[in-house]
Amino acid sequence: MRDDLHAQNPESPERPGAADSPGSTGGPERAAGSADAGHIADSPLAPHPDEWHGRATNRLQWALALVGAACLALGIELAVDSAWTSGTLALVMAVVGCIAAGVLVLFGTLAFVHVDLKLDKDSLEVRCGHIGLPRRRIPLAHVAGADFEPLVTPRHWGGWGYRWRPEKGTAVVVRRGEGVVLRLWDGHTFTITVDDAESAVRVIRARLRQGRPGAAQH
Repeated sequence: MRDDLHAQNPESPERPGAADSPGSTGGPERAAGSADAGHIADSPLAPHPDEWHGRATNRLQWALALVGAACLALGIELAVDSAWTSGTLALVMAVVGCIAAGVLVLFGTLAFVHVDLKLDKDSLEVRCGHIGLPRRRIPLAHVAGADFEPLVTPRHWGGWGYRWRPEKGTAVVVRRGEGVVLRLWDGHTFTITVDDAESAVRVIRARLRQGRPGAAQH
């Protein structure tokens, strides 16, 4: 009887284990995959779009814009409703001060309500605010590498907006969070806060590999 069962199932002793099956994942392999989940995996064979677009937004800037609009409105009201019969110099200074403060605050806040990042095959372009100013375009030939920064904060750069610090480089900071750090061949760095920064880093690195096959040796 035992020989008959063996004859009916000749492959049962030699059946491979679950760990050897093509679609299975064993303990060591699964643990290794989990350990690499936090890193940006460079995949030169992965397709990337011809143009990559990203954005970071800070809606709290609108509250500061309202302050600027209030100053501007106050200056206009003083200029229109005042009698201009006495204390002219003080009135002129008040009007000019309110209008100037309002314009500066409005521009400084609306210009950094959001930042747009565009990557194409040749360059990287950063545009700030609804009118696209300030704007900076960096050819990829000037970029030595790109890194993912999980936390960029205004405290690191001394505030919001377009920042420069001699020991850190230049940055566009519109909110607290992830960003891209570009390492330029001239030794400077340029940091941009942008959503999905890991994807941006992958695209930049892929562009650099295509444009400079020997860049990894520098």
